[in-house]
Amino acid sequence: MPDLSSDSVRNLLADFKDPETGRSVTQLEQLHDVQAADGKVAVKLGLTSWAAILRDEVTQHCRDFLAERLPAGTDIQVEAVEHDRPAEPIGQIGLRAKNVIAVGSGKGGVGKSTVSTSIALALSKAGSKVGLMDADVYGPSVPHLLGTDDRPTAIDKRLQPVEKDGLRVMSMGFLVPKEEAVVWRGPMLHGAITQFLKDTDWGDLDYLVIDMPPGTGDIALTLSQLLPLTGAVVVCTPQEVALLDAVKAIAMFRKVKIPLLGIVENMSYFLCPDNNKRYDIFGTGGARAKAEELSVPFLGELPINIGIRQRGDDGQTAGNLTDQETAQGFEQIARQMVRNIARQHEQAPAMPSLPVL
Repeated sequence: MPDLSSDSVRNLLADFKDPETGRSVTQLEQLHDVQAADGKVAVKLGLTSWAAILRDEVTQHCRDFLAERLPAGTDIQVEAVEHDRPAEPIGQIGLRAKNVIAVGSGKGGVGKSTVSTSIALALSKAGSKVGLMDADVYGPSVPHLLGTDDRPTAIDKRLQPVEKDGLRVMSMGFLVPKEEAVVWRGPMLHGAITQFLKDTDWGDLDYLVIDMPPGTGDIALTLSQLLPLTGAVVVCTPQEVALLDAVKAIAMFRKVKIPLLGIVENMSYFLCPDNNKRYDIFGTGGARAKAEELSVPFLGELPINIGIRQRGDDGQTAGNLTDQETAQGFEQIARQMVRNIARQHEQAPAMPSLPVL
């Protein structure tokens, strides 16, 4: 066993990985303070806002990591502190976002926009900097779900996203009257999505969540050409007819080389408030089984819930993350998704930024 000293603890932590980058926390100067004396170790571990939703488990993992390597009985304290690391520009449009996540579905009506919005809200609630882009040009529902009809303003020819419930939001629903239909061909769609990404002043983001249109249209191809997507989440319901379409969505993402972060089974069951009995209205477990069959991570299941529906209708979707009955499900899905991203980073650590000459 190594001597109990600050230097020896730092040397041990050279093998502890930052979840955001997959690189050593000592390499990235994330050990803000290390004290070791008299059988006690105290570490201040710097974590960025990207890792906010994993903060507690990363600090516990760090404690366990040290406990396995230090003398038995050592008193180990690990405190997470803020560590600033701005996003680097990515893609041909120079978007400053650490991760871009597409949320799609094979068909409409499965709750994709509700899941997209609630995942973004869960990440923001944890402390991350989050943007939400409604790419469902034909049926933009994010403005209604968030209860805002604000219009984005322009500063120096750049659109300013609407800020609502801690999110930076952009949607065609802000630009087109509710009663008007968008009747566009593919090139116009490509132009709109490009403008939303390139000409919107998103600022510095940890996550940009993109609510995709249903089906397997060409917006996924547009996105894959514009910037490197971290991955995709596919939302479906348990019944076989919905799973058939979800399989097509998975095939689409794979064809355009967008990694799959996981599947969410929405409307998985109904828990009757009168007798607390569970009813599998659309069947159950279909998405989990299909995920296993296709070697795609399963992120979790969400129930048919009157509160979720009502809050969506009332423009109060943010309440999904404050209602004890629903918050846990959405938070667990967002957390598992970020864990899967961190696992990707661990397997392929990010390269350090090169100095500008």
